[in-house]
Amino acid sequence: MKLNVILVEPEIPQNTGNIARTCAAVGAKLHLVHPLGFSISEKQVRRAGLDYWDKLEIEEHSSFNSFLEKYKPEENNMFFVTTKGKHVYSEPNFEMMNEVFVLFGKETKGLPEDILKKYIDKTIRIPMRKTLRSLNLSNSVSIVVYDILRQKSFEGLEEISTYFDK
Repeated sequence: MKLNVILVEPEIPQNTGNIARTCAAVGAKLHLVHPLGFSISEKQVRRAGLDYWDKLEIEEHSSFNSFLEKYKPEENNMFFVTTKGKHVYSEPNFEMMNEVFVLFGKETKGLPEDILKKYIDKTIRIPMRKTLRSLNLSNSVSIVVYDILRQKSFEGLEEISTYFDK
């Protein structure tokens, strides 16, 4: 399965670095939608991603509109992650999907309201207490990505540790 993680206008370099590391670890493609709140060459981004940058496939987009023109939600298995999501992230059946796109908005505002309304049936959320605003972006990406991979039986990833067998 081809897994795509899309960060729409991310603002915090450490979050993007951590997400890049997660994408590298699982073989997901990372899409960065401009404007970014930092330069990907900044030390904080590189430090958080450590030495995984050369193992990561990244595609940059000049704007959210240009991303949506290239990868049309109507033609792709696309899910918009938001605290206002109609479905819980574990509800969609990813098992039979060959390619999946999961979109995450900027840390301070999330994804644009007009997009969420337009694609309300493709919105997913991570359940949490009502009194809290949201989870950290890099934690949210990890939760959703690993559940998608769990549904695919962690296809292509190491399943059994041989560390203690030595």
